[in-house]
Amino acid sequence: MGGTGTVRGRGAVRAYIGSFTSAGGRGVLAADVDAETGALTVTGGSDAVADPSFLALAGPVLHAVSETESGAVAAFDISGPVPRPLGSPVPVDGAAPTHLALADGHLLTANYTSGSVTALPLAEDGTARPATAVLRHEGRGPVTARQARPHAHQVLPDPSGRWVVSVDLGTDSVRICALDAATGTLTLHGETALRPGTGPRHLAFHPAGTHAYVLNELEPTLTVCRWDAEAGVLEPLAETPVVPEGTPGPSYPSEVVVAPDGRFLWAAVRGDDTLAVLALEGDGAALVATVPCGGTWPRDLTLAPSGRHLYAANERSGDVTWFTLDPETGIPARGGSVEAPAASCVVFG
Repeated sequence: MGGTGTVRGRGAVRAYIGSFTSAGGRGVLAADVDAETGALTVTGGSDAVADPSFLALAGPVLHAVSETESGAVAAFDISGPVPRPLGSPVPVDGAAPTHLALADGHLLTANYTSGSVTALPLAEDGTARPATAVLRHEGRGPVTARQARPHAHQVLPDPSGRWVVSVDLGTDSVRICALDAATGTLTLHGETALRPGTGPRHLAFHPAGTHAYVLNELEPTLTVCRWDAEAGVLEPLAETPVVPEGTPGPSYPSEVVVAPDGRFLWAAVRGDDTLAVLALEGDGAALVATVPCGGTWPRDLTLAPSGRHLYAANERSGDVTWFTLDPETGIPARGGSVEAPAASCVVFG
């Protein structure tokens, strides 16, 4: 695809879509966003990196994993109309990085196949430098086909900025680590065990910073946890389903998003291809509705910066669908979709 595209208007909102090039994806796509309707218009992209399945923005630099067995991260300049590669991909010293996040001047990756988390310091130009730490997970779970070894699926900083948490599908646990910004080292602080066989995939924090919600992939449930940022302790409180009782399945939840005001939570569920709406209050969460995701196999779910629109990256149907959120009920109403083969992630900038 190279780097062709149209010139964007000054001040325009942009979205970037990651995809699996190994499954026919076009790499990293850029799209204009209609702030009123939420509609996306793809304007171009870059296929310079293999399988850029997850993305993260840091100012004018877009970071992408290369979810391959060799494992790398790549940087793109997004100051122009389409993403432009910045240098060569940097190895993460782990296999199949499936998620990345920014924390304290570092890029962090969760490496699924090798079951590890990598820290890479950022250079002045915003690109990643060689890895300074690789923290390897240990353990397994009872679902032998999926949990024979660790599978780190997500890594992100907590809202306080004190800690880094990593979610491991293979070990049914969430690890809490400390990142030393000066040296780039990662130190394990603690590990929270979740119910065996649930296969935790991703979590999202409540905007108040008091709770975290862990979405499980191997069972279609959400684990509500209390988060103590001072002590760095995650305490499981309860589980709640993200599909209605009697749903035939199998169902494989993928992504979880919390509303900026903390009233609602949305989860994408593959298999029955729905978006679940849960109401949040205190230490609880309750399923209130599910709606079709607008495609097949919703791998990612993203909230627009305005909080008014929700986007589902439907991997197998090859599109991104947008929804307008009802501010009173939290229920999404489908607005439209745009073609994006093997879509896996949407971020805004």
